Amino acid sequence: MHHPLANLSLDETNVARDVILEAYPDQVIFFREIFLQEPPKAELTKFLALEHSGRLSSTTPRPARLAKCQYDVIGSDKVPEYHESIVDVGKRQHVHHVVVGKHHHASLTLAEFDILVEVCKSSPLFQEALAEFKLPDGFEIVIDPWPYGPLDRTDEDRRYFQGLIFAQDTRSGNPDSNFYAYPLPIIPVMDAHKREIIRIDRPATGGKGDGLTQQTFRRDIISHCKPAEYVPELLEKGTRKDLKPLNVLQPEGPSFRVSDESLVQWQKWRFRVGFNPREGATIHDVWYDGRSVIYRLSISEMTVPYADPRPPYHRKQAFDFGDGGAGNCANNLALGCDCLGVIKYFDGVVTDSDGTSKVSPNVVCLHEQDNGIGWKHTNWRTGRAVVVRNRELVVQFIVTLANYEYIFAYKFDQAGGITVEARATGILSVVSIDPGKRSDYGNVVSNGVLAQNHQHIFCVRIDPAIDGHENTVYVEESHPVKMNQATNPAGNFYEVRKTPVERATWVDAAPELNRVIKMVNTNKINPISGNPVGYKFAPLATQLLLADPESTQARRAQFAQHHVWVTKYRDGELYAGGRYTLQSQSEVDGVSDAVKRGDLVQNEDIVVWSVFGITHNPRIEDWPVMPVETYQLMIRPADFFLENPSIDVPSSKNLSSTLAPSDCCTKSNL
Repeated sequence: MHHPLANLSLDETNVARDVILEAYPDQVIFFREIFLQEPPKAELTKFLALEHSGRLSSTTPRPARLAKCQYDVIGSDKVPEYHESIVDVGKRQHVHHVVVGKHHHASLTLAEFDILVEVCKSSPLFQEALAEFKLPDGFEIVIDPWPYGPLDRTDEDRRYFQGLIFAQDTRSGNPDSNFYAYPLPIIPVMDAHKREIIRIDRPATGGKGDGLTQQTFRRDIISHCKPAEYVPELLEKGTRKDLKPLNVLQPEGPSFRVSDESLVQWQKWRFRVGFNPREGATIHDVWYDGRSVIYRLSISEMTVPYADPRPPYHRKQAFDFGDGGAGNCANNLALGCDCLGVIKYFDGVVTDSDGTSKVSPNVVCLHEQDNGIGWKHTNWRTGRAVVVRNRELVVQFIVTLANYEYIFAYKFDQAGGITVEARATGILSVVSIDPGKRSDYGNVVSNGVLAQNHQHIFCVRIDPAIDGHENTVYVEESHPVKMNQATNPAGNFYEVRKTPVERATWVDAAPELNRVIKMVNTNKINPISGNPVGYKFAPLATQLLLADPESTQARRAQFAQHHVWVTKYRDGELYAGGRYTLQSQSEVDGVSDAVKRGDLVQNEDIVVWSVFGITHNPRIEDWPVMPVETYQLMIRPADFFLENPSIDVPSSKNLSSTLAPSDCCTKSNL
């Protein structure tokens, strides 16, 4: 019997598929996603309360196992109509169905990218455009599929895809030779319904002062480009030879335990790991030492808007979770590469276009890591030092979206803290630029290769359950106080102000005020401090969306315009940028719409959304593969405990550590 939060099994997914197919016996069905529809919170919390109290039995009523099915129904006109259904797997029947309509577009599937590549190869229009270039012998065309972005005013409201085009040097015989070093200035646009290339967009290739639309390239378009390899066997000088092994050893095995498909127990933590096609790995029902902390934690959305105004680059804006799905693009995490030590892997389930389910292996890894010192104190009188290492339990998944990689991790520590980490790496999205030119829209990182300026803006969704589900958000700030005889005669006092959030709203970071967001339970008071028990985080003071507020980029990414949003919980309200982002013109049913309701959020079931990101103005050192850029949202207890909860972590000496040999640390001759 599956836990209500366990992912759908292959059998359950196939049952849901069969129910859909039986409902449309005479029509063609193109499946997009089938995944777990999490139970309504009111039902699930009752079940979880019984589970935590040890009162579950084989006869305990369980929430229904529901499958969310997203699919196209293709009628006689060959134009797909997008549907969403909820199927009760146990009863093998529909319980909800909606025709989404043509004003929204379903998230893309990787199969549609394959279709784009095949359509390009057979398109006379595309072949005619390629004939304008003279490529050296041994180079072949590579098509990098991309979401179309928002519709232009002149576009018919249809489903489109576009491709960024590159040339790959095949003379080495290595299929991993870096084709991004040879960009071509044509962009084929496919009508997905017709499966036809309807036009070729031709972006400008000039530099400063050359205008937004002029193509000034030479026929030998890549003659000034040069190789930019990254796979070890193609590096001109090879790899370093002086690096010795550094191993993570756990001779007695891990300290964590995984049971019941998804239940993780480590130290005093207890939580469940989920996985779905859109959000990737999700965290559920988080408890520490028998106390509830978080109901659900996830990466809700990210948007990547580009700052090149030359058409068609003005449309270049990806919603990597909403457009295609982080789970759909999750890596198979190879043993010993992406995670180190003793590792537990979790699999996902993906759906083919005919509805057949299959296992997506090793999409989430669970492992322990050492993150330096957790706490330390030296008694200078006796010389004794007590040191505790900061061991973390890491739940990690990695997403490859065309050129970029994103590494996401939920990190639990022994002091009751949770860190949500986002790392960006991979290859810059690049376009063609004429020889010798420079650009206001990015940086030339290699001959003929312009890396455009852009942003990566993430949103973490926190559904707190601080000793229960009735919580309140306080905004805490530290303000200077002018010198005065009554309260601050020496001028050293500063005032801490705590303001409760009464209605759904947004809050921006303010490091000059040390602005902190506290999620607290005002019904539970810490007996020592007298403050309500809680958890806190400092909003990351990163730059918000730079596009003009009236622009389509901004209208469709309202969530990216403030650092923190506070809303009242509603079932199904999971996505900061709205449920449908592909080709969207505005953010619909996203976090900004939730705030507009003006719900009361004091002592209520609330959700807190944290927004942060990278303004990425590329540098040469980001080429050909960029070193990771790392951002961490640190969620920490605030008067939740009676003392440092890691005070009981043993202080131990690592007996595997040794002195470096004398020949590695000699004095230099100056």
